[in-house]
Amino acid sequence: MRLEDALFNWLQIQIVANARPDDEAANNTLAFFEQILREDHGLGSFVITKTDDTMIHVKYEKDERVKLQLYPREACEQLLQDIVANPKYN
Repeated sequence: MRLEDALFNWLQIQIVANARPDDEAANNTLAFFEQILREDHGLGSFVITKTDDTMIHVKYEKDERVKLQLYPREACEQLLQDIVANPKYN
């Protein structure tokens, strides 16, 4: 899995876990993607630093360098919207 894809997947599930703190599946999935980012991609840290009307900013550290990746907000929030819209998960 490419770093950009792993960060996007982590970001989507981070949004879900923040909105649904008691959702054990979301928290387990979040831990899984955090492990991928640390072990497979060597990231030392990764955090959402800013959310504006159109983008979500993720800052991460790799090889002692801090980098910034931007993702479209609508795409990042789609997983949460899909979960909330499905009565099976509520």
